[in-house]
Amino acid sequence: MEIRNLLKSYQERVDHHLQKCINKDSIDPVLQESMQYSLFNGGKRIRPALIYMVNAMLGSSHEQADSAAAAIECIHSYSLVHDDLPAMDDDDLRRGKPTCHIAFDEATAILAGDALQCLAFELISSDDKLTAETRLNLIQKLSHASGHQGMVVGQSFDLRNVGNSLSLERLEAMHQHKTGALLTCSVQMGAICAGLTDQKQLAALAEYSNAIGLAFQVQDDILDIEGDSAVIGKPQGSDLEQNKPTYPALLGLEGAKLKLQQLHQQALSALDVFGEDASELKALADFIVHRDH
Repeated sequence: MEIRNLLKSYQERVDHHLQKCINKDSIDPVLQESMQYSLFNGGKRIRPALIYMVNAMLGSSHEQADSAAAAIECIHSYSLVHDDLPAMDDDDLRRGKPTCHIAFDEATAILAGDALQCLAFELISSDDKLTAETRLNLIQKLSHASGHQGMVVGQSFDLRNVGNSLSLERLEAMHQHKTGALLTCSVQMGAICAGLTDQKQLAALAEYSNAIGLAFQVQDDILDIEGDSAVIGKPQGSDLEQNKPTYPALLGLEGAKLKLQQLHQQALSALDVFGEDASELKALADFIVHRDH
């Protein structure tokens, strides 16, 4: 199946699962509406797709991965809502639509993010298709990747280094936490759902996820310079305008493109141990480095 169609099928699956989980009565319908607005605003669902792809590659059923896929999208969506707030990046657009605090208000956006974060762990902990040990492992991986040793510390480091010169090592460390942590976690969660214990295969998946995590950010940085605002869903050049540390700023645009090619090859090579079974993950790596938004 062509990668865009494959991603669409995984997107539809996780969206269906999320709709069932969030479409419930509430004493405050506005909160429910803001949560749905933030979840269903055109995201590519790459993180859930990674969970489904790894889980399927290892011979497990999609049903085993549904709650993990939905949970990681809740975490990702909450992080974007908070990242867009005036105190953070102060963005008015997300994927071509008004950000949550613009569409509603700042307090509602904060609470929507809070609620989505809690929902993620509720989804995993209440999934009776998974063993208690599997649920605990999934919660441990997701909480670690989301918090002060993962995504949040990457966001904090990013905010504190606007306008600062960073070495390549420090820039990569920032993005391995801010962007890469959840992508790596997606791969790990897919393996947990399938019960993988083979250390060689786990190491190969870790190498793959680290490479695509950085590649995702390098391409984002390139798109900030070369992308079309109408396609990427945010003002082109916003990172430059805010003087953010980026790969093109450090390596130059051509250097960043070379770095992207190297990471792409690293991701593909890491999957050799899985042979033909890794075709979906290889197609996703191709998509990440060639996407236009």
